[in-house]
Amino acid sequence: MSANALFPRHLAVLLLAALACILAGNHVAARVAFDDDAGVLLAVLCRSGTTLLVLGALVLYQRQSLRLPPGTWPWQLLMGLLLATQSLCLYSAVARIPVALALLAASTFPIILALLTWALGGPPPTRRTAWLMGLILFGLLFALDVPAYLGSDTEASPQALLGIGLALCAACAFASALWVTEHRLAGLRGSVRSMLTMLVVFASSLLAGALELIPGGAAQPASTTGWIALAVLALLYGTGFSLLFICMPRLDMARNAPVMNVEPVATLLLGWLVLGQTLGPLQLLGGAIVVGGIVLLTYRKQP
Repeated sequence: MSANALFPRHLAVLLLAALACILAGNHVAARVAFDDDAGVLLAVLCRSGTTLLVLGALVLYQRQSLRLPPGTWPWQLLMGLLLATQSLCLYSAVARIPVALALLAASTFPIILALLTWALGGPPPTRRTAWLMGLILFGLLFALDVPAYLGSDTEASPQALLGIGLALCAACAFASALWVTEHRLAGLRGSVRSMLTMLVVFASSLLAGALELIPGGAAQPASTTGWIALAVLALLYGTGFSLLFICMPRLDMARNAPVMNVEPVATLLLGWLVLGQTLGPLQLLGGAIVVGGIVLLTYRKQP
């Protein structure tokens, strides 16, 4: 059997669902660390540094060359900076609002990617895609509890509004990174591209911490609980990211990628079990609409 032979579909689906749960656990662990006064930059440094070590070892094992084609380095640098921005914005959102809401808002990146591709000369969204994007935004209004704020005299707290804004910024950064990967870095070997991306994320976060660009970003946890949470998030993210990359050629992602959208659902369950965070009935309905719309948006019929 070929080394890149596809896994049986049931195995691929189970593996992707497990990876989604692992990545969800990373965000919940991050919230535990932030509640213990850990800085956002420190969390990004922990997870990017661990992943960089794993991918670096893989590149050395495969004896891959780090020489990039002419004109590629600026795009590779931009890719790393976009992913660093996504990491910082998403973790900052997780520190301010319920983890599940942060993930739901950040999961709007397929809409942004479709619109960005269209704006940069790609094909316009189909009628089906436009309808699904509208459905996702409709569900997001309920998930973020917008009707409750509009129908009452209670104003949304500045921290909640900032958290939602940061999550949407994370979605924009991630969609832009995906566009760069597909249109400017598609010719690079995945292991080299991923390792260099993590290198830029780690180096830029380290520089931001040294220059104190984010006040309190490198703050250490107040207790052992925070340090354990940082170790867990680094382990989970490094494991999930690395396994996804290593197994991707055998997972038939064009067919099975929608399974990864179980991540917000897993985050909701873990947030309830570990953090005691709960959502109202309308928020749960809105979250279900968002996840269902994203699954349909990313689903492609196979010939």
